[in-house]
Amino acid sequence: MRLFGYARVSTSQQSLDVQVNALREAGVQSNRIFTDKTTGTNVDREGLKLLLVKVEQGDVILVKKLDRLGRDTADMIQLIKRFDTMGVSVRFLDDGISTEGTMGKMVVTILSAVAQAECQRILERTNEGRIEAKAKGVKFGRKRSVSRKKVLELKANNVGASEIARQLRIGRSTVYKILNE
Repeated sequence: MRLFGYARVSTSQQSLDVQVNALREAGVQSNRIFTDKTTGTNVDREGLKLLLVKVEQGDVILVKKLDRLGRDTADMIQLIKRFDTMGVSVRFLDDGISTEGTMGKMVVTILSAVAQAECQRILERTNEGRIEAKAKGVKFGRKRSVSRKKVLELKANNVGASEIARQLRIGRSTVYKILNE
């Protein structure tokens, strides 16, 4: 079992010193501490990518606080699950949370359930917003590229649906849809 550390601050002006010192005190060698100075809402971080490459089954990653690994719940859970799949455990020093052992598996399962519930709530809110917008007259979908007026003019001149479709370079089903509106 090898110990690795991960530290992150949100901006380049912030210092990583407190986190790095805590990781060293917990027994992580300096060359196994990976850092980022960027927002936690993005999982595309150089230090994190390098950490993912370096860790192997049986390794343990130490992080000072839960929010240092990431800010977005769904992304963070995906990351923890990814480490779990690799056989790598994660310990959060200040929070007293670990993904090791049976209790760790339970933590990962609970976090996964929370992420799934969060996705469901987002979907529900999106649908509620869509229904409310439709009630207010908002139109969804792309704007028409076919002139309804042109289709009706051609039909009024006794042009058949197949010929209208050919002239306007559209499908017959589109012609029928406009005529049946």
